[in-house]
Amino acid sequence: MTGLFITLEGPEGAGKSTNREYLAQRLRENGLDVVLTCEPGGTPLAERIRELLLAPADETMNSDTELLLVFAARAQHIAQVIHPALARGAIVLCDRFTDATYAYQGGGRGLSVQRIEQLENFVQGDMRPDLTLIFDLPVEVGLSRAAARGRLDRFEQEGLDFFQAVRGSYLARARQDAQRYRIIDAGQTLSAVQSDLDALLPVLLERAIG
Repeated sequence: MTGLFITLEGPEGAGKSTNREYLAQRLRENGLDVVLTCEPGGTPLAERIRELLLAPADETMNSDTELLLVFAARAQHIAQVIHPALARGAIVLCDRFTDATYAYQGGGRGLSVQRIEQLENFVQGDMRPDLTLIFDLPVEVGLSRAAARGRLDRFEQEGLDFFQAVRGSYLARARQDAQRYRIIDAGQTLSAVQSDLDALLPVLLERAIG
């Protein structure tokens, strides 16, 4: 059996985690096996790498170090969680995946797309998400929401230009492949966003069951 791999992407404060839970509930109501996970992280070892990536520190992390840590966590995550779940036919809902690397390390940090692609192919082989939902909203709105949650992590402390580049990278990737990507207006009310997800549900059910 082959499952369905759905990733949820977007900048800070876009509501990915909340809407991942909602989407999982709707899919489970239809009798489907759903696995919730996130990046960086998803396994105990990958979560330790996540702590390194997110925790503010006196030592500045080199951008290549950051990129390699992201893919190290991803390799563990794929092997321990994603591949086994898909192999048994489950739907995997992942809060961020490799599109986030193109957006944050590529767009935000300015690392070359070719370097990211090499690591993507090395770590993932031909595995790519079946569907990617990009929760998009103005950068200022997202940062305001993130700040309201409390202490900011290392990425959330970046400046406006960084997050403008992240958002631009996400939208550029969506334009390149309309089959895989769906853009969700995350600046709407939560109920409106979830109505948009409900509208996608028949497509997801057809792909999962068919």
